[in-house]
Amino acid sequence: MSQLFSAFVAVFVGYAASVAVILAAAQAVGATPGQTVSWLAGLAIAKGLSSFILSWRHRMPIICAWSTPGAALIAAVSGVDMASAVGAFLAAAVLMMTTAAFRPLGALVERIPMSIAAAMLAGVIFRFVVAVFDEMRLQPALVLTLLMVFLLARLWNPFLGVIAALGAGLALAFATGTATLPAGPVALTHVELIVPHLDLTAIVGIGIPLYLVTMAAQNLPGFAVLRASGYQPPTASCLFVTGLMSFLTAPTGAHMVNMAAISASICTGADTHPDPKERWKAGVWYALLWLVVAATSGLLLALILAMPKALIVAVAGLGLVGSLTGALSQAMGSDKGRFAAVVTFAVAASSLSLFGVGSAFWSLVAGLMVLTLDHAAGRLRGRS
Repeated sequence: MSQLFSAFVAVFVGYAASVAVILAAAQAVGATPGQTVSWLAGLAIAKGLSSFILSWRHRMPIICAWSTPGAALIAAVSGVDMASAVGAFLAAAVLMMTTAAFRPLGALVERIPMSIAAAMLAGVIFRFVVAVFDEMRLQPALVLTLLMVFLLARLWNPFLGVIAALGAGLALAFATGTATLPAGPVALTHVELIVPHLDLTAIVGIGIPLYLVTMAAQNLPGFAVLRASGYQPPTASCLFVTGLMSFLTAPTGAHMVNMAAISASICTGADTHPDPKERWKAGVWYALLWLVVAATSGLLLALILAMPKALIVAVAGLGLVGSLTGALSQAMGSDKGRFAAVVTFAVAASSLSLFGVGSAFWSLVAGLMVLTLDHAAGRLRGRS
């Protein structure tokens, strides 16, 4: 029962804390309501199957999640349609599988300074956190209530801050009559196949940054959680399976699944089971619960979409505060690369778009260029 309970909490936290970011990503690429349900169902299937295969095969609680930073990155783009986005998702999945099979590519990605990768992530997330206070101007009572509940709940348990805010928002929306439930029948779930369009601009602007931010902000911390719990994660196997599942479910609209960090920490500790060798069963329960989520994605989405826009925006922003804090800490932690990190952050947080490619990609280019110039100037000063 403790394994099942840990899996249930991990699924609930993983869904409620970041589903609003997925909805923002779907809206940014023009997904229809049916495609949005399909997107969520595809992600749930990919998470469930990846977690089941890896946990069963390696007898470890290997927990997979959707890429929340990746969804935030997608939500910041403009001028990309759904077919081109799916093509970019396929490219990102191929890069992930290639990383598993071709070690030099993984080594090359790891050579990107963490300060630059973290600054790019922070810049992308920053817009969502700021949007919380923009919405407060329009609906102050609702957003202020959510903010207070979030701040108080996180004092007790940081993991449950967003969950408490979402629960309070749902209760307040129904109590005040601002929730608008659909008039007609709601399908339990829906899967819609989308023919991908391989557009170079979308691959460069979405696919490559999605791959990089997923590696840096999701997979590496996910592996670290497993190691901290005494496990030696099979890195190549995990990257290949999550990449393969991302590739297979991309035509449903699903963007990327990867190693989990927060959800994994719930299922890998002593509370799940005193014997570390038995905790892998929590990964199986987690997988089965996500398949249940896939089967009810339409119903769950209808409930979320019935809520006022301010609630969705506020929950999305509050759910990313922790990620923004961690990213800024990593970006600004070293004096040596701090200036380059600030440039990266500023470009990523802007609405820059050149040649149809969004700010996430150009922030990496700008940061690495500044860092290269700083290193070259340092060498010249050293010689003189």
